[in-house]
Amino acid sequence: MTSVVLTDGGMGQELVRRSKSEPTPLWSARVLIDEPDLVRDLHAEFIRAGARVITINTYSATPERLAREGAEDLFKPLQKRGIELARQARDEAGDTAIAGCLSPLFGSYAPALTISFEETLDIYHRIVAEQADGVDLFLCETMASAEEARAAVTAASESGKPVWVSWTLADHGAPRLRSGEAIADAVGALGDLPVAARLLNCCRPEAIAAALPELIAFGGPVGAYANGFTSVEALKHGGTVEVLHARHDLDPQAYADQAIGWVEAGAHIVGGCCEVGPAHIAALRDRLAQAGHQISGVS
Repeated sequence: MTSVVLTDGGMGQELVRRSKSEPTPLWSARVLIDEPDLVRDLHAEFIRAGARVITINTYSATPERLAREGAEDLFKPLQKRGIELARQARDEAGDTAIAGCLSPLFGSYAPALTISFEETLDIYHRIVAEQADGVDLFLCETMASAEEARAAVTAASESGKPVWVSWTLADHGAPRLRSGEAIADAVGALGDLPVAARLLNCCRPEAIAAALPELIAFGGPVGAYANGFTSVEALKHGGTVEVLHARHDLDPQAYADQAIGWVEAGAHIVGGCCEVGPAHIAALRDRLAQAGHQISGVS
């Protein structure tokens, strides 16, 4: 029997479906203020579905994205609200760890949009400062390049909280980051930085399956949470998620089939990303139990 940490699924796409508002380039950040009950209730649904780790809904609330939309003054209020709503959901629905969110500063899947390492690190420090007192661990997620991940992990590790780092992969071809860098180079770039787990996320489940053996070979806890998009090519800098479409072959049972395969390969942490909702997480919880795995929290 394997002990497996089950995380939540994707917040952004699910909130777009539930919201009364049209999607904006800020994705799910605006809903924190306009429709906070949706965020709290979705967190709670994921907890009831079996998630033992939920991530605060601040993925798109980075200083760069907010500045691009003329909403710089919302940075601190959005960070605070994201933590408050996750904690309210935990109080309502059951025990779970809350992960802080260090996301790509310029938007997902855009490794070419970069600033200097020092500037990137400074911005991640700002985000960590707002989140550190309210979270149990940090998740540096959807990292599309080795340097972006190094900056995020450096800032997060200075909090003293456990740090998970998760890279996003090219959806086709040999296993590589979306920057084109090899997985070994991404791992190597972190040097001696303290990392509690290495993960892969927000790419096709098939890409994860192909890359996991290489990541597992480095040792330590490994995890994965895929998206359910047909393709991410249509999403451009500053665009909205309306241009992305969900696959029709990844219903909850089909997604659980993929994730169980990752566990059988050696993954210790599984969950879902965009287009993976509470029903998917519940199906995965049931499949893990049926296979004799123990669903655990973060130690």
